[in-house]
Amino acid sequence: MKKILIVANHYITVYAFRRELVKKLIENDYKVYLSLPKSEENQYFKELGCEIIESPMDRRGTNPISELKLFMNYIKTLKAIVPDLVLTYTIKPNIYAGIAAKLLKVKTIHTVTGLGSVYIQNMYQKSLIAKLNKVAFKSASRVIFLNEDNKKFYHDMKIISKNQKTSIVPGSGVNLDKFKHKKLPSDNKIRFTFVARVLKDKGIEEFLHAAKSIVENYNNVEFEVVGFVDEERYVKFLAEYEQRGFIKYLGKRSDIPEIMEKTSCIVLPSYGEGRGTVLQEGAAIGRPLITCDTYGCRENVEEGYNGYLCEVANPESLKSKLEKFINLSHEEKVKMGNRSRVKAEKEFNRSIVIETYLNEIDKITKS
Repeated sequence: MKKILIVANHYITVYAFRRELVKKLIENDYKVYLSLPKSEENQYFKELGCEIIESPMDRRGTNPISELKLFMNYIKTLKAIVPDLVLTYTIKPNIYAGIAAKLLKVKTIHTVTGLGSVYIQNMYQKSLIAKLNKVAFKSASRVIFLNEDNKKFYHDMKIISKNQKTSIVPGSGVNLDKFKHKKLPSDNKIRFTFVARVLKDKGIEEFLHAAKSIVENYNNVEFEVVGFVDEERYVKFLAEYEQRGFIKYLGKRSDIPEIMEKTSCIVLPSYGEGRGTVLQEGAAIGRPLITCDTYGCRENVEEGYNGYLCEVANPESLKSKLEKFINLSHEEKVKMGNRSRVKAEKEFNRSIVIETYLNEIDKITKS
């Protein structure tokens, strides 16, 4: 039985976006191991038949000792399992598990799920991270990107070479059976919903600014924020804006399809995404989309067709697009949502993504 090790930074990274792939691997007689930070939720995969290996990861930390412990944990895990193939997702697993696999001559498929704050915000560690990234990816069997812009960025940073084996998939895709097309709510109350981890890079500040301005000028519009707070400083901002009636904060939720069904429009003013899964899920439900004209976001929206694109980190641009949507007739909003669903069926079906991975995994493990 061939052994696959999947390395990720959080339970939700695998559960929300890749659990169907895990199930397919098990169905195809692969032994699946998951290296994840400790969580009671990991039990879900254990019950599927996976073996769980806990990895001591601080997703946003930069403490050198902690990072070394994580790297050594990956070395230990690889030596114990001796997998036929390692799949890594997100930047720390890409780098540390990637270098560990390179040292131990284990085949790898790395998926670049997005650029991450270190690249987006041009943090001081950027140069070092890029060098480590390059080492990790040098011997990879394949590097998979979710959009062309990220691939170009990695090439320009010399993390990958022009001879590297790469692929592009449309994100993690959407389970169209879970995210079913639903009728757009009436125009009695226009609801804009932000679904994402609450942090600066997702555009939460621009969303809150636009919400305040619009609620003060329209009496039939409301704003929702859904997602766990990933940067502590936003706890007080959310509480203040909710107290003043500008937003409703729903916290971390597991009933995303039901929340999307009740909204008028999905809004994600992100500074950049891998491929914006939330936008694809909103499209599958049949909702118009408003997001930024940047990598991983713009691929999901055709301007004026199934939504609108605003400028990155520009609250006034976002506000303008929100008002443009508000002033559409209900019939125009319905058409826009229906077009989103058509786009999701053609481009975002998760089965397309799973098939791509399965084909590549079979090819590599049998070579």
